[in-house]
Amino acid sequence: MAAPIFRSFSWVFLPLGLRKAHSGPQGLLAAQKARGLFKDFFPETGTKIELPELFDRGTASFPQTIYCGFDPTADSLHVGHLLALLGLFHLQRAGHNVIALVGGATARLGDPSGRTKEREALETERVRANARALRLGLEALAANHQQLFTDGRSWGSFTVLDNSAWYQKQHLVDFLAAVGGHFRMGTLLSRQSVQLRLKSAEGMSLAEFFYQVLQAYDFYYLFQRYGCRVQLGGSDQLGNIMSGYEFINKLTGEDVFGITVPLITSTTGAKLGKSAGNAVWLNRDKTSPFELYQFFVRQPDDSVERAETCTAHDCTNY
Repeated sequence: MAAPIFRSFSWVFLPLGLRKAHSGPQGLLAAQKARGLFKDFFPETGTKIELPELFDRGTASFPQTIYCGFDPTADSLHVGHLLALLGLFHLQRAGHNVIALVGGATARLGDPSGRTKEREALETERVRANARALRLGLEALAANHQQLFTDGRSWGSFTVLDNSAWYQKQHLVDFLAAVGGHFRMGTLLSRQSVQLRLKSAEGMSLAEFFYQVLQAYDFYYLFQRYGCRVQLGGSDQLGNIMSGYEFINKLTGEDVFGITVPLITSTTGAKLGKSAGNAVWLNRDKTSPFELYQFFVRQPDDSVERAETCTAHDCTNY
């Protein structure tokens, strides 16, 4: 089961010298960027309100709602998801509401970001089973995080949603008529993830190309329904985050934002994941606590130093 995984993390990091980090008054975003947990903010300029202002406890905008997506291409989260999860937990402890969005619909298309070839298609029932497993895993991780790291402060909420809840009610022609006209082909084609695939021998399918439109709509739906103004994701998600920003800004005139976290890679620099065949699972039934420990022990010294700073869990004084 997934619930004990944070105890496994303690076993991994504490022997390496992990300690609570006290950021002082510099602010949540600045502190996490200095540690290396947050990589990029988008957009950095040109908005009516700047991103750090949204997280200031002294403003009317506090607390914020932030979401991060997890596509159920497998029945468990893996180490490649770890920094995004830690980002959500830092934000939750700082008093903000976070949403973990399971892509029960979008997983059937496949996200092309950071991939050199098309993902193998999954049967509908397999995606549904994976989505159920991910929801349970996320809920267990959130509950275990609350149990292990509670600090007496008022935390934000942790909500798990599945985007199949709104896409199963959509009709294709109605969706394209309502949403498609707000996207420009030139902009979508210019995304780095699209360009890399178009230049490859395999090319890119229409289903994969349309993925960024659905992710943008997810952001819009959560903005409208939950007041979500910030999307968190891996650094390979920046193009998809940009599409969401542009879509919401066109429809509402409001500013939304993106925060990226670095990608966790193997010792050879390859992105970790099921498709790459190098996934280290966050589920003791698939990867034992000892195997998880061994994965981090095998990392180069500079990777361990980065892990020590960006996984420090205390966010007092934000």
